[in-house]
Amino acid sequence: MTGQGQSASGWSAWSSTIFRHVHYENLVAGVTGGVLSNLALHPLDLVKIRFAVSDGLELRPKYKGILHCLTTIWKLDGLRGLYQGVTPNVWGAGLSWGLYFFFYNAIKSYKTEDRAEQLEATEYLISAAEAGAMTLCITNPLWVTKTRLMLQYDGVVNASQRQYKGMFDTLVKIYKYEGVRGLYKGFVPGLFGTSHGALQFMAYELLKLKYNQHINRLPEAQLSTVEYISVAALSKIFAVAATYPYQVIRARLQDQHMFYNGVLDVMTKTWRKEGISGFYKGIAPNLIRVTPACCITFVVYENVSHFLLGLRKDDIN
Repeated sequence: MTGQGQSASGWSAWSSTIFRHVHYENLVAGVTGGVLSNLALHPLDLVKIRFAVSDGLELRPKYKGILHCLTTIWKLDGLRGLYQGVTPNVWGAGLSWGLYFFFYNAIKSYKTEDRAEQLEATEYLISAAEAGAMTLCITNPLWVTKTRLMLQYDGVVNASQRQYKGMFDTLVKIYKYEGVRGLYKGFVPGLFGTSHGALQFMAYELLKLKYNQHINRLPEAQLSTVEYISVAALSKIFAVAATYPYQVIRARLQDQHMFYNGVLDVMTKTWRKEGISGFYKGIAPNLIRVTPACCITFVVYENVSHFLLGLRKDDIN
């Protein structure tokens, strides 16, 4: 019994050492923010995807702009049409934001342990990239599913050509006909896309830090809602401007109506047919969607995580 007791205490000490910076509060807060922002702004994500894959293929609907796209989908399919692909999007966004904040805060905490100074910009960048890569390994199948569902064109193609009936049907059929490889289409540009999150989180952390220093507050002081919105918006616009082409490449790789032999093939064909503008198709609806979505996500995350972590401290005390 003594040996078992020592083993149990040893395991407890080991697990508390390994998981001391892992807080479920970050996961819950991230999931909450991601789900709420995507439910509110999903139609604009649908528009972004439709524009990103608009390569001249005959079967695709032709849109003159964001409003025309939204009104056309509304006339054909109503609210259901505007929320095509919402289930995997909400699952994917909620899980992605939750896991991202979860991994990022744990990695950041390990790196700041036993050091007085703040992390450098490159350390924020690397921490966010690591969190993004870990998150993508889990969520990529949901993003493939979302794209496939969003690119079923009601009213344009025959109803019999609608391959997928919902999220789980899509996941099963992709796995059945394309295997694991099909579920991980767009994974390589998605990995490059971790640079988007990395740049965003680096900018977000540095802007918060510099702002608090500017008004003589503690570096980790909580901001007001308006301050969080401003910092989140600026960091998101910076990240989108720097990395948007990868989203076009990923969407085209995941599109069921076209076949490409990989990232280089997408880049070559897009460049030849559409030039540099082809890599920025859909950026306007993307900015209109992701900027408020990011603000909602970060404001909800910061407030929920502060609330939950505050409860934890109260319980400890």
